[in-house]
Amino acid sequence: MRLDDDKDFFSCEYCGNVFFPEPNDDGVRVLGEPTDETCPVCAVGLFHAALLGHRFLYCQRCRGMLMDVDTFVTTIEDLRARREAPAEIPHQPDPHELDRHIRCPHCHEEMDTHPYAGPGNVIIDNCPACELNWLDCGELRRIVRAPDHEYVGE
Repeated sequence: MRLDDDKDFFSCEYCGNVFFPEPNDDGVRVLGEPTDETCPVCAVGLFHAALLGHRFLYCQRCRGMLMDVDTFVTTIEDLRARREAPAEIPHQPDPHELDRHIRCPHCHEEMDTHPYAGPGNVIIDNCPACELNWLDCGELRRIVRAPDHEYVGE
């Protein structure tokens, strides 16, 4: 079975069959292919993963996600478009989260830790040089489920 860079499934080179791994509780399909990058939080290897066809790197231990900026934006848009539950008012983030210092799994420079400018009251980490965002477990869900002025009245 082969995993192509832009796919969220495996394909058999011999017979052409495809295999979609089952999504986990977060809706993430862990594609089982390890990467050279390690989790900036728990230092285990990251794996290729997908959510709604969008590819990113995923930590199976802490369930963090490393997404490039474009994947981050389109994943949020697609998840919001599919949102069935009403928006949830998010709790305030812990200000101590701003004190965290983690390194980019790609370039190993310190990532910027800051409040996300969109909805969800989430503090995210990003690497401006690599254009990557690190999301801790549950942060993507909080962003998607938070009310947003664009979605008022839906």
